[in-house]
Amino acid sequence: MSTRLVQINMKARDDAALGGFWAKTLGWGIDSEEPGVTNLEPEGFVYPDPVAVCIDLVRSAEPKVGKNRVHVDLASTSAEQQAELVARLTELGATPADIGQGDVPWTVLADPDGNEFCVLEPRPVYRDTGPIAAVVVDCADPRGMARFWGEATDWTVHEVTDQHASLRSTAGVGPYLEFVRNPDPKTVWNRVHLDVRPYPGDDLAAEAARLETLGATRVDLGRADIRWMVLTDPEGNEFCLLTPA
Repeated sequence: MSTRLVQINMKARDDAALGGFWAKTLGWGIDSEEPGVTNLEPEGFVYPDPVAVCIDLVRSAEPKVGKNRVHVDLASTSAEQQAELVARLTELGATPADIGQGDVPWTVLADPDGNEFCVLEPRPVYRDTGPIAAVVVDCADPRGMARFWGEATDWTVHEVTDQHASLRSTAGVGPYLEFVRNPDPKTVWNRVHLDVRPYPGDDLAAEAARLETLGATRVDLGRADIRWMVLTDPEGNEFCLLTPA
């Protein structure tokens, strides 16, 4: 048994409005499975497919507190395209963000809800990822996170150092999942989190139990009306274990 990263879940004050921003940013299609939930995926995409990690925006009145521990990095193909992308996103409502990055070749922006993201300078490693180069998670121990997520999913570990670790789907397509060392402690529920899904025929409860043996902790939301499970990874980052598909 194993899972695979299928989407990121992002809370939003207005899911439709924020979904519109990200759909235009990524050039993706936009849909809604129910009121208060907006779904984004590439046009013609057949879910789930490792070629893309989709985005679900869920309406929430909870305010954003501090820097998100999970964000996306956008790819660029040239310095000119990077500058054009930053200019276009600014016109769409993005604003410059200072997270202490200093003088770096990438640009840090915030979407209309204040969620930080990066527009990267051209990097050969991201030449075939699609618009999202990487889903990035702040952490205290990149090695430990790579170990957990490499065993929790069927993604391949590509690089592990004390400062950074990266994984990618076994098919070698789509964005990377990266863990970057950050000493700041986690203090609130993550506004952006990962969603993973087992394969067809797998058992949800058995998969949850397997993840717990790897170091995950189950979160009891006190609700019996949801079909998925909420867990935290070894550093306390919430993620959802969806039903097999």
